[in-house]
Amino acid sequence: MKTSSYYTLFVALGLLFASCKKDNYKAPSSTFSGRLVYQGEPINVGFNDVYFELWEPGWGKSSAIPMSVSQDGAFSALLFNGHYKVIIPASQGPFRSLSDKTTNTDTMLLTVSGNIKQDIEVMPYYMIRSPKFTTTGKELTATFRAEKIIKDVNARDIEKVALYVCKTQFVNPANSIKSKEVSAADIADPANISLQLTIPDVVPLQKTVFARVAIKIAGVEDMLYSPVQEINL
Repeated sequence: MKTSSYYTLFVALGLLFASCKKDNYKAPSSTFSGRLVYQGEPINVGFNDVYFELWEPGWGKSSAIPMSVSQDGAFSALLFNGHYKVIIPASQGPFRSLSDKTTNTDTMLLTVSGNIKQDIEVMPYYMIRSPKFTTTGKELTATFRAEKIIKDVNARDIEKVALYVCKTQFVNPANSIKSKEVSAADIADPANISLQLTIPDVVPLQKTVFARVAIKIAGVEDMLYSPVQEINL
């Protein structure tokens, strides 16, 4: 009985020591931040829609560190100093990854040593140009131009365009209080797209709402958006 008690105490002390040792590891303190861009212009995406992955080689069996992309294309994370691989999964974003000049693949190499600010260049299928929002009373009109960027064998058609209005700055279909969607067949001129809707009464009452226009690309899950626009009521 004493032997068993001593053994249990020994194991408990060992686990406590291991736990304390683990807790003494320094937390990550280096920042990797930037934006997803096309020719220096941010790619606007949906809230919580798009992410990419960081992989740190050399640790045997490892798992990806997901990097969430904000609505304005920005990202930021605390990391340990080290060497990483940056990979954008093929299913992510209204764009295609570009081939990295160093790896000759869509995998980018990243060395973190202190704070790093670095944008990631991608190739969008389309860009939303000159978005404009005007109101007359509660009638909201949004106009923009859809510029086709990818025109080779990887080109894709527009499936629909949309205008979303939300109570908060997180503007997407799930949060919208009113939306207007138009299929590609009903778009007369991609260079002159106009969408209209009536802003509903907001409960509880607030002085502003938020709006964005979006392009849904055929065969691509994630939509391309304009920057968020605050609308005065």
